[in-house]
Amino acid sequence: MPIYQTLRKGLVPVHIFTDDIDPHALQQLLNIANLPIVHPHVAAMPDVHPGAGATVGSVIPTRGAIIPAAVGVDIGCGMNAVRTTLTASDLPDSLAALRGALEASIPVGYGQHEWNKVRGSAHVRVGRPLNDRLDRIVAKHKGIMKMQHKFAQTWICQLGTLGGGNHFIEVCIDQEQRVWIMLHSGSRGIGNVIGRYFIAAARRDMERNKMNLPYKDLSYFSEGAVWFDDYVEAVEWAQDYALVNRSEMMRRALAVLAVYAPPFKLDGEAINCHHNYVARESHNNEHLFVTRKGAISARAGEMGIIPGSMGAKSFIVRGKGNPDSFCSCSHGAGRRMSRGEAKETFDQFDLAEQTQGIECRKDGGIVDEIPAAYKDIDKVMANQADLVEVVHTLRQVICVKG
Repeated sequence: MPIYQTLRKGLVPVHIFTDDIDPHALQQLLNIANLPIVHPHVAAMPDVHPGAGATVGSVIPTRGAIIPAAVGVDIGCGMNAVRTTLTASDLPDSLAALRGALEASIPVGYGQHEWNKVRGSAHVRVGRPLNDRLDRIVAKHKGIMKMQHKFAQTWICQLGTLGGGNHFIEVCIDQEQRVWIMLHSGSRGIGNVIGRYFIAAARRDMERNKMNLPYKDLSYFSEGAVWFDDYVEAVEWAQDYALVNRSEMMRRALAVLAVYAPPFKLDGEAINCHHNYVARESHNNEHLFVTRKGAISARAGEMGIIPGSMGAKSFIVRGKGNPDSFCSCSHGAGRRMSRGEAKETFDQFDLAEQTQGIECRKDGGIVDEIPAAYKDIDKVMANQADLVEVVHTLRQVICVKG
């Protein structure tokens, strides 16, 4: 399906790959399109919906500048998925026991690993390569340390932890009855601190330079600005931390699965992709900073992951390299309701009904993640047929939520 609509009320056009878009999201996209640093257009993915700071499901190319609030505070949030040689029949009869073991091995919500248990362990060695880089960042920006409680320990203790919200760990079955592990998380508390610190710094920088933006959330650092290089260094660190965090969770999840299933191997490539990040890229022979907020890279032949809600199917995809989307696609189904609206509309009984057959929490604490709060993943996928092709279709049998 081609671009559904193009918004031409800003300094640059906005190409929108859906006809299902909230008016608030449209206004946010127009705000972005009116920034002088954005070029040559903005792309909105089929899962587009309003977000904090900038629109979720947007791809924002900029020349010589980066918008910290567009990258957001869950820097490097993304997906990891691996296919195993197991089949559905190899899974234990008690999926509840397997879910409990996953939750015991990988802290969820506000949980983190205990320092006394990970100090001096392989867990710390996994994070050691990141340590020197973080020390350099914090030496220049001590405010980051002040914002993070027990700074030196917290980021290590949160390595290999899930967090809350829409983050999840799933055991899935594909169309060939093969077992996959799929998970979704980001840079945890340290990424949040780095994001908030530099978003505030960008606002102050714009005020100092008397750049009176009507939308303070879209304050940006220009190349050559005092903190531009420092932000790039910090955001790249957080993105790398998010990758390591997901890899550590995956290691733990596979170790748990090995206890509950026959011996197995991994089959094929482990896919690990960000969907909240900024990268230097070349498009149409122009060097740009491309910020994907709730979108993944989908270059020709590149593998990616597009999850549905906790009650719907998910997809392993291969990118088509569509230039109109800056070689991008959606990062999921996209919310139809805010979290508050979902809690007002549904209860735990609705959640239980909509997640029948899936081993997961069914209590009021995660009603905001109910499937009905999300867009129809099949329609989202149909809207991006020009962006990706489906390689595998997955259905979850276990979903661990924070």
